[in-house]
Amino acid sequence: MDLSTGCLVPSLYTRPLCTQSGNKPQEISAMARTLPALCLLVGLICFPYTECWEAPQFCRGYECPVYTLVQENQGFEERNYDMSYWITTDIASTSQSDIKEGFWKLYYFNQGQNSANKEIAMTRPVLVSVKEADGTGERQVSISVYQSDTDIPEPNDTTIRKTVIPGGIVYVRSFGGMASDEDALENAQQLREDLRAAGKEFIENRFDAAGYDAPWDLINRHNEVWVRSP
Repeated sequence: MDLSTGCLVPSLYTRPLCTQSGNKPQEISAMARTLPALCLLVGLICFPYTECWEAPQFCRGYECPVYTLVQENQGFEERNYDMSYWITTDIASTSQSDIKEGFWKLYYFNQGQNSANKEIAMTRPVLVSVKEADGTGERQVSISVYQSDTDIPEPNDTTIRKTVIPGGIVYVRSFGGMASDEDALENAQQLREDLRAAGKEFIENRFDAAGYDAPWDLINRHNEVWVRSP
């Protein structure tokens, strides 16, 4: 069941996003507009959202993945994210040079280096995903940029792929400053310790580091580490 509606119809309706004024919802899909009639046709009662979702301040006025704050805990938040769409490329490591190389690939995709020659507005956050070494000793790292439009053109660069992150519970720890690799690792470890203390189940061998600020923004920076529920 899609949590954004009272219908027992999966993924047909999502919350409309607020405009920058926060007063009126943006246009939603044709399927969403026809959902009330569909529900009446099949005898379902639907209760879609009547209020739009407004991105939090740390998104800096950009579009962000939609979520509901489930609970604020000591040291972390529990969020329920909607399904979201991204473009992703693998990178060799979490070093700043590898992250920059991966980011510029995704940036130029958004600037029109795609099958539709379509310019796509930048969003937040930039997400570095780390799947830690297993028995093979390999650490898998990728970088992703959120796509607010689900009609994503095909990449020209074959190292870029379109990805879908299913909706679900994400535990989030926030921290400030110009985040380094060591900062992300330290905060991910602290988040895991807090989750164990709170009795939460989570995926042990993966975390995501989310950045919301441009490199030249030096104050009031907002960084997050995400650990997902199974």
